[in-house]
Amino acid sequence: MPTFVLFLELAAIAIVFAGLPLAYLWTRPGYSFFQKLNWVLVFMTFDLIVFGAFTRLTDSGLGCPDWPGCYGVSNPFHALGEIQQAEAAMPSGPVTVIKAWIEMIHRYLAMTVGALILIQVATAFSKIKTLGKMPFWASLGLFFLVCVQGAFGAWTVTLKLQPIIVTIHLMLALVLLACLTVYAQQAWEQSTSSIHTLRIRPLPAQLLLVAFIVLTIQIFLGAWVSTNYAVLACPDFPTCLGAAWPETNWGEGFTLWRQLGLNAQGEFISPIALQTIHWAHRLFAVTVLIVLSVLSLKALQLATPVLSGLSRFAKLLLALLLLQVITGISNVIFQWPLLAALLHTAGSAALVFCLVRMSSWASWSPSLQKKMTKR
Repeated sequence: MPTFVLFLELAAIAIVFAGLPLAYLWTRPGYSFFQKLNWVLVFMTFDLIVFGAFTRLTDSGLGCPDWPGCYGVSNPFHALGEIQQAEAAMPSGPVTVIKAWIEMIHRYLAMTVGALILIQVATAFSKIKTLGKMPFWASLGLFFLVCVQGAFGAWTVTLKLQPIIVTIHLMLALVLLACLTVYAQQAWEQSTSSIHTLRIRPLPAQLLLVAFIVLTIQIFLGAWVSTNYAVLACPDFPTCLGAAWPETNWGEGFTLWRQLGLNAQGEFISPIALQTIHWAHRLFAVTVLIVLSVLSLKALQLATPVLSGLSRFAKLLLALLLLQVITGISNVIFQWPLLAALLHTAGSAALVFCLVRMSSWASWSPSLQKKMTKR
C-alpha cells in the first residue's frame, strides 16, 4: 500500500475513534465543551497508558513489526496472510493475530488522543478573543509533546523494544498525563466553568516537589524493571533469592543504551544485573512510601471543610500507596500475574494524577503555611 494512502486510512480511523467521545461530549450538559474536552483527554490518556502496559505485558509490542501500519497496511485484517505466515514460522514469537490487534488498537488509541488534542488546539484558537493566547499556546505545547511521544512509539518498534526507548515512551506518557491534568484543571472559562482557582493554598510546595521527584525516580526504576523483564529476577519477598542483600552489578544493570536482553558488550545480560535492577526498584519504594505518606498526612492535617478537596486527594493518595504495595508484592509472590501488573502501572499513573491535583493547594509561602497550621 502506498505510504500516502496508508496515512489517509490511519487518519480516517483516528477521526472515527475520536468521534465517539466527541459525540458523547455534545450530549452532556454542565461544563462548556472546551472544559469537557480537556478532562476527556485526561481520561483517554490514562486509558492509553494502561492499554500500553497491557500491550507490553502481553508481549504484543512487536505484534506488528513495522510502523505506523501493520505489514504496510492500516489494520491486521488486510495483513492476515503475512501475520499467519510469521506465526507459523515462529508460533511462540512476537507476531500472532491477537498480538497484532493488541498492538494496532494501542496505536489507534494513541492516534485518537492526538486527534483530540488537535481539536483542543483548534478550540483554543477559536477562543483567543475571550480566553487570551495562553490556552492556545499551551495546547500547542501539548500537541508537540504528543508528537514526541508518537516518535518514541515508532522507535519502540523499529529499535526492537530497546529498554531505554520503551522506558522513555512510558515516562513521556506520564508527563503527557500530568500536563493534560494541569491544563484541564485551569479555570480557562471562569464565567462558565465550575472549576475555580483556589485562593487558599496551605500545602507546602517544597514537600510536593520532593514527592514529584521521588515518584518520578521510582516510576523510571519500575519501567526499567519491566522493560528489562526483571520482575522475577528476585522471585521471593522480602528477600532476594534468600539474601537480605543480593549480589549486585550496578554498572551492567544501569547501562542505559543497549539492546533488549544484552549488555553494553552485546553479550547476554547477567542474572546479577537483572537482580540489581529489581532490587533498586524495591529499595527505593521505601523512600517513596515514606515521602508520599508524609505528604498525605500533612495534607490531612491542613484540610478543613473549605478544603474538602484536599482531604479527598490525600486519602486517595494513601489508598493508591496501599494498592502499589499490594500489587508490587503480588507481582513477585504470584509470578507476575497480568492483572496485578496492570494495576501496578495504573496505580503509578493515578499517583501522578493525584499529585498534580493536589498541586492546586500548594503554596511556596512559609508564612501562609504556618498560619494555616496554627488554625
